[in-house]
Amino acid sequence: MPPNSNLSSGENPTTRPRPQPPPSNQNHHHLCYPTTTRTTSSSSSSPSFRGCCCCLFLLFSLVALLILAVFLVIMLAVKPKKPQFDLQQVGVQYMGISAPNPSAPDPTSTTTPTSASLSLTINMLFTAVNPNKVGIRYGESSFTVMYSGIPLGKALVPGFYQEAHSQRQVEATISVDRYSLMQAYASDLIRDASLNDRVELRVLGQVGAKIRVLDFDSPGVQVSVDCAIVISPRKQSLTYKQCGFDGLNV
Repeated sequence: MPPNSNLSSGENPTTRPRPQPPPSNQNHHHLCYPTTTRTTSSSSSSPSFRGCCCCLFLLFSLVALLILAVFLVIMLAVKPKKPQFDLQQVGVQYMGISAPNPSAPDPTSTTTPTSASLSLTINMLFTAVNPNKVGIRYGESSFTVMYSGIPLGKALVPGFYQEAHSQRQVEATISVDRYSLMQAYASDLIRDASLNDRVELRVLGQVGAKIRVLDFDSPGVQVSVDCAIVISPRKQSLTYKQCGFDGLNV
């Protein structure tokens, strides 16, 4: 039988390279290990993060409750009282009333003036009393003078700080320049000024105050001012003042 033509002379069949076996599936499993490890690490860190957030929230809540408890204890020890803000004096600088017919109206006449203008300048002196063991901080206050429910003018008082167990005087000036009143209000004003020599006004105000303890301000309280005053146009002076339940004839 002739020799195989595919084998060259002198070539040893045993020296031919062997084919490599196909890669085993073990390598594929090995490549999946890092992914499994990262997933486990991510899932385990999520509960720990939530736990830290809960701890911080509880810590801040306890600190806030502790501060609130200390503040309440101090407020109970101080026993804060509402400050007093009273109108003590009213100085009339000027009051003028003008009408289309400057003559005094006849009480029996049926003719009523259609308009009248009122000019007024008054100085008001208030007394602020702090009966507390700690200081009080007042905010900006406003006072309004009214005639028959009509606001004529307003005065602003800047805020200030008042020491414990002290009194302080506060001044405010209200100026009204030719405020025009119509029909019924004009008739009443001219009749009261010319016949009765009196013009009744009302002073209203709201004063905001906060008690200050250890550089902390307590919730604000409102102090109301409600006074009735009567001014004589002829004498250019105050004749009556009533604040609250106490009346004072001047």
